[in-house]
Amino acid sequence: MSTPLLEVRNVGKRFGGVIALREVSTVVNAGEVTCVLGDNGAGKSTLIKILAGAHCHDEGEYLVEGEPVRLSSPREALDRGIATVFQDLAVVPLMSVWRNFFLGSEPRVGWGPFSMIDRKKACETTRSALADMGIDLRDVEQPVGTLSGGERQCVAIARAVHFGAKVLILDEPTAALGVKQAGVVLKYVAQARDRGLGVVLITHNPHHAYPVGDRFLLLKRGRSLGCQEKADITLAELTRQMAGGAELEALEHELRQERVVPEPAGALEKKVNNSRLSKERAIS
Repeated sequence: MSTPLLEVRNVGKRFGGVIALREVSTVVNAGEVTCVLGDNGAGKSTLIKILAGAHCHDEGEYLVEGEPVRLSSPREALDRGIATVFQDLAVVPLMSVWRNFFLGSEPRVGWGPFSMIDRKKACETTRSALADMGIDLRDVEQPVGTLSGGERQCVAIARAVHFGAKVLILDEPTAALGVKQAGVVLKYVAQARDRGLGVVLITHNPHHAYPVGDRFLLLKRGRSLGCQEKADITLAELTRQMAGGAELEALEHELRQERVVPEPAGALEKKVNNSRLSKERAIS
């Protein structure tokens, strides 16, 4: 079995007296999607920041291709082939698609202080990279702010693939997207996986995770509820565990109980009078 691209073993993180993450373990393999699911406050953001190098873990081990690491910055993570696309995309809305695609890594012509951005090559490279991922934009010269949320996510995914990422971490890429746009983003997540990348998909929606996921890590209040392979869990069971499992069943049972409706005032007296009247008629 090949060495995982990423692996965390019993990882934990504290912020003062607050335990944000405790004893979380999972792996990210090449050509697979590991989905991290949980409600708000489950610890998803803390885990993604540890993987991306924004936070350092306090407990456990973090391994990159089998090597224990303590990443000190997102730049160090990127140098190791770990690219992160956060929910609030780092794009400049008024700049063109190709400028956002490179954003500091533009191809240049000339030498030293006399060099200039090679606009033609940048546009061609952007167009080609997007086409390789099956992304068809009208014009790479258009401002990125004119794209839909789904299209912007797809551009960010293509950018990470183009610059040689081995691991792609996606923070809630389908949040606030419509059904059609979410489907488009998931299509490109699957394409990134099929190109051999290891993908970490952070989401709170099991219906988005299950179609593309190979492994599912469930978090609740900073703790792991388990990490299961797709073959070992159904969508219905994943949804049940995500929604709270036994807690949800107890709530449903409570809601199904018949409501005890109090009888209106005078109803009992009316019943007694009717009973007496019936007896008197029977005697007569």
